[in-house]
Amino acid sequence: MKVKKTFPKILWLIFSSSIFFILLYFALFYYTKKAEKQVYNSSIKQFDNEIQELMHLINKPELVYINNDTNWDEFVNFIKKRDLAWYNDIIAHEIDIYKADQMVVYDENNQLVIHTKTSKIKSEGFIPKEAMDKLDESGLDVFYMKIPEGYIEVFGASVHPSFDLLKNKTKSSGYFFVIRLIDQSYISNIEGIANSKVFLTKTLDVKSNQRNKINSFYSLKNFDGKLIGRMRFERNFAEYFENAINILYVIIVAFVINLIVNLIYTRRLVYHPLYLVRRALETGNRRAIKQLKKSTGEFSYIGNLFEENSNQKIELIKAKIKAEESDRLKSSFLANLSHEIRTPMNAINGFTELILNTKISESEKLEYLNVIEKSGKNLVGIIDDLIEMSKIESNQLSPNLNVINLDSMVTELYETVKVTIQNKDVDIKLEKSKTPAKFNIVTDDIKLKQVIINLLTNAIKFTEKGSVTFGFEIDEENELINFTVKDTGLGISEANHKDIFDRFKRVDSDISIKVGGLGLGLAISKAYIDLLGGTISLESKVGEGSTFYFSIPLRYSKIEHITVKSINNLETIKDTEETILIAEDDNINFLLFQKMMQHKNYKIIRALNGQEAVDICLNEPNIELVLMDIKMPIMNGFEALEQIRPMRPNLPIIAQTAYSSSDDKIRIEEAGFNGYITKPLNRDNLFELINKYLDKENKNES
Repeated sequence: MKVKKTFPKILWLIFSSSIFFILLYFALFYYTKKAEKQVYNSSIKQFDNEIQELMHLINKPELVYINNDTNWDEFVNFIKKRDLAWYNDIIAHEIDIYKADQMVVYDENNQLVIHTKTSKIKSEGFIPKEAMDKLDESGLDVFYMKIPEGYIEVFGASVHPSFDLLKNKTKSSGYFFVIRLIDQSYISNIEGIANSKVFLTKTLDVKSNQRNKINSFYSLKNFDGKLIGRMRFERNFAEYFENAINILYVIIVAFVINLIVNLIYTRRLVYHPLYLVRRALETGNRRAIKQLKKSTGEFSYIGNLFEENSNQKIELIKAKIKAEESDRLKSSFLANLSHEIRTPMNAINGFTELILNTKISESEKLEYLNVIEKSGKNLVGIIDDLIEMSKIESNQLSPNLNVINLDSMVTELYETVKVTIQNKDVDIKLEKSKTPAKFNIVTDDIKLKQVIINLLTNAIKFTEKGSVTFGFEIDEENELINFTVKDTGLGISEANHKDIFDRFKRVDSDISIKVGGLGLGLAISKAYIDLLGGTISLESKVGEGSTFYFSIPLRYSKIEHITVKSINNLETIKDTEETILIAEDDNINFLLFQKMMQHKNYKIIRALNGQEAVDICLNEPNIELVLMDIKMPIMNGFEALEQIRPMRPNLPIIAQTAYSSSDDKIRIEEAGFNGYITKPLNRDNLFELINKYLDKENKNES
């Protein structure tokens, strides 16, 4: 009888416990599905924000480009004069830069001036007058239209003189439209960037029954804000709740078995972890997530998922802020780059046109040519800085250590820089070291020289009147070489000290705008010093000047001092006819060589490629000097050198190259060239090298 009485109690206990667990199970299932829905809706909202921001960022470069093109005096003149040659030379080829299918120019009376198009869009004259009227107010716009070929994306801007920066001070001089067809190629490009499938649709009635998909819509609006269509973005939605639901099924079975064994563990093994899951789902409580991670079994895995999701949200916010800042800085840098390149190009093109098309005196012609030469050098300097910065960004630079006499090197730099400031009221001083180096030092002399020259050039630029002082001290105790470059110039405000070495930030002032440049010199200098294992710092006050300090490791070679030869004046070339081989595939460059050397008593032979250069050197024993272009068809300059050198080891071979970075120069020297000259060619440097290697005594010594 006692057993009979107990058995119903046990059954009741099991039944009542099961009822409780079932209720708990359905509660957890409800919260899980609710959380799944919240995460799904949150993902859709986040996806919407991402797509809107993405489309804004995709369109931003084209808006910057078209804004730069239309805020231009020469564009205004083109619309007035219909100078089609200027348009074809300057604007027409930009259809590839814009990745556009049609470009259209209208005048101020809404009349078509010219259009450039590809085979994708055959329709013409579909831009309505109302769209141009709107540009008179906004100055810049992007909108969408439907034409027979399909949907198109239109970037429009009103044309204004460069002084009318706000584009709303005067009536528009015309209108410029850049048009892209929203075809499969366009959609494929967007899909790659957005990591989503993209579909064109007219309505928002497209719904997906699949819970593993999320959709976002981007509205295609006409110039007047009227909706004409949409782009639907579809992306896979990662399901994180299936495991949790499967776990619940396992738990209900395990609970019944465990309930029979020991009901006391229910709260500790099931209820409490489920409670933590609920808190994490509802409030994202980090303490609950931390406790959940310490739980056993799958609940710990769920806690890791919650923590990972929380961390990802934080990282996404940080990444967004960083991306927005990076985009702003790069946009500013690109705008500055466009200005700095256009400035010398404008001078080169403008003064060249004056020389070719106007009657001018010889003195004016010489003045214009000097301006063209200076602008060309400025342009080359900008390109060199960009290439060097690119190598720094891609970690392609490494130190090339050499043994140098530090005192001689600094003295030589002083003599060189002193010559360049003769036309400026600035006194440059060299402070001799109180503790000279005991031995020659080991460092990358090319990069060290470049750092010093960059700092000196910068100091001279921003010192209208006063002095520039530089020098170094040996710190034996800390094994450092401490350099100082000090000027009495304008100085730099303390707020800008943190940005002075940033490659994408330039401290703008009236003087910096006047002297021009991208402001990469200090960024390159810091990269070089970091590469050498050193540090750089700045002290400056506005109106009092600036002092740059940098240090590099002190490494002695402990061999005898190296003496640096003084710079000699150019020697005149002997009158005896000597044979020079010029390996150059470009006709214009070869013509320049001929014109430079036409008054000298040389016999010139030309090779159109590296293979011809090898054949001529091996078959013509009278060749006394070779000017070898590095980049040539069939066989480049390095390959040609490898074949010539074993057969004619004493033949002087000088590399001519458009590459000018320190690493390129070292590669040329290590390949076995006797010397090198960079393009654009400098006449004095060319004849200095020719004199050096055609001098008989010098050749015999070598």
